[in-house]
Amino acid sequence: MKRQDDFPKRVDGREQKKLASRQEGKKVWFGLGMFGMVGWSVALPTVAGGFLGIWLDAHWVGRYSWTLMLILGGLGFGCYNAWYWIQKERRDPDNSLNSGEGK
Repeated sequence: MKRQDDFPKRVDGREQKKLASRQEGKKVWFGLGMFGMVGWSVALPTVAGGFLGIWLDAHWVGRYSWTLMLILGGLGFGCYNAWYWIQKERRDPDNSLNSGEGK
């Protein structure tokens, strides 16, 4: 009879482990998603600045390279944008991105 009395405790323990495992999985996916968002928020403005700079260099020749200036400007803007989103996530940990659910 000892085994039957112990059954609810064993089930509860397994359920708690399962719930903890799911929460850890959400944190991992959230971290990967944030990593991807930061990468794209830096890469996109940098590449866009490069393309715009190439076009400007072809159509408006100047003393300085538009391509180089706009790549650096895009990189700076992208880094600022990534910093902004990370700070926003830090300030609001209960938003829909952190919980994995839409509110």
